[in-house]
Amino acid sequence: MKTILVVDDEPKIADLARDYLEHAGFAVRTAGDGDAALTAVRRDRPDLVVLDLGLPGLDGLDVTRAIRRDSNLPVIMLTARDDELDKLLGLELGADDYLTKPFSPRELVARVRAVLRRADAASAPDGSELIRTGELTLDLPRMRADRAGRTIDLTPTEFGLLAALARQPGRIFTRSQLLDAVHGVAFESYERAIDTHIKNLRRKLEPDPRRPVHVLTVYGVGYRFADERL
Repeated sequence: MKTILVVDDEPKIADLARDYLEHAGFAVRTAGDGDAALTAVRRDRPDLVVLDLGLPGLDGLDVTRAIRRDSNLPVIMLTARDDELDKLLGLELGADDYLTKPFSPRELVARVRAVLRRADAASAPDGSELIRTGELTLDLPRMRADRAGRTIDLTPTEFGLLAALARQPGRIFTRSQLLDAVHGVAFESYERAIDTHIKNLRRKLEPDPRRPVHVLTVYGVGYRFADERL
């Protein structure tokens, strides 16, 4: 059974999320502020965190920074903020997805399942499915990326994007297609989030992120993976 940590200072929202997630078969822990969230992460070792940005004291962005210093634990942000800069900053810090309040509890469950599917490498079968292109190797079941024998530390969303692109070098993907590939759910989402994830991916993957040679922009359309050998 997967464990989900729900962090929100509004008890009604935390209880609603708990009810739906438990009904969907998850074990759920809750926390009401940022310090309690980090304590719960260390103590309970959850499989995923649903994290409100607008927490008292240590806010959700600070919590995300702290989590990302130590791990790639999947994070789904909850926000009542309409400012797109808050959402982009959260994604830039390494959050995997977000929902804006008020949200559908069923959509939250679907998003949790989709992010966990990307992050779940423990049940991978023996014998990895590999994508190799030049010095880059992607081990899909284990969600591991290596370049010239050196591991690239990617979040589940970053790995999903890279795998989707690298499976079909040269194919142009729209932002909408990439969202569908990595989220695996049909809900509308925030397409500019893809730009933020691509920026993070390039920072880790490219020799010079300002002059990418692997994940290329197709202006006015989306992105493609370079079809030449690396």
